[in-house]
Amino acid sequence: MRPNSSLIAVSLAYLLAASLPLVAAAQTIQVGKDNRTLAITATDSVTTMADVATVHVGFIAYGPDQPAAYAAGSTLSNAIVRAITASGIPADQVESENQAVSPVPEYEQQQLSATERAQRQFQVVQSWTVRTTADSAAQVLDRAVQAGANQSGQIEWSLKDANAVQAEAAGHALAAARRQATAMATALGVHLGPLLYATNQVEEQPVRPVFAAKARLGAAPAPLPLAINPRRINTSATVYAVFAIE
Repeated sequence: MRPNSSLIAVSLAYLLAASLPLVAAAQTIQVGKDNRTLAITATDSVTTMADVATVHVGFIAYGPDQPAAYAAGSTLSNAIVRAITASGIPADQVESENQAVSPVPEYEQQQLSATERAQRQFQVVQSWTVRTTADSAAQVLDRAVQAGANQSGQIEWSLKDANAVQAEAAGHALAAARRQATAMATALGVHLGPLLYATNQVEEQPVRPVFAAKARLGAAPAPLPLAINPRRINTSATVYAVFAIE
């Protein structure tokens, strides 16, 4: 036997997950005694190992005057980019982040000896982002550091096909909404009808840097690349679904 009171939901929204079996966007759900609905909000998530890494590499070089600092910076700059591209990274995946030629700040010079201060009057700072596969992140960082990238280490993890993961999370959330709606309809003594409308909101776990390190080259044999593992990325979707009740 159906309850006397109707559960009514009104919604105007756009479907964001194309794979979901929803009605056309911007459809209005009519409210009336003959059009009873059940509205559900459900959240679900998908956890996926990152397959893309954005590695931040850079250097700082000094000189007793601007021409000397610039020459040292130019040598390092070109050596680092050559080392990265020689490892198989396409040139268009290496993007300049920032670069500057400037006097060394006075507060930094105060921490130096007289000899060091004389050799560090000017500085050249430059950095890049290198987009590569997650499995190649450690190798890219190692090549850059060995070439002189002494201001390197931050890595951001992401997904190559984030849309597919978002659609999967939305699908899971919609399935959860249907299960909840079915349970509610059973408790109310009514039959759950077709899905009338749905919207979703996808949230991806914030990308967190692994570390930021200042690597220095020494006379010792080159060490092995750092042990770097990709992060897992959690993508969650919240679905608002409206079902008919019969």
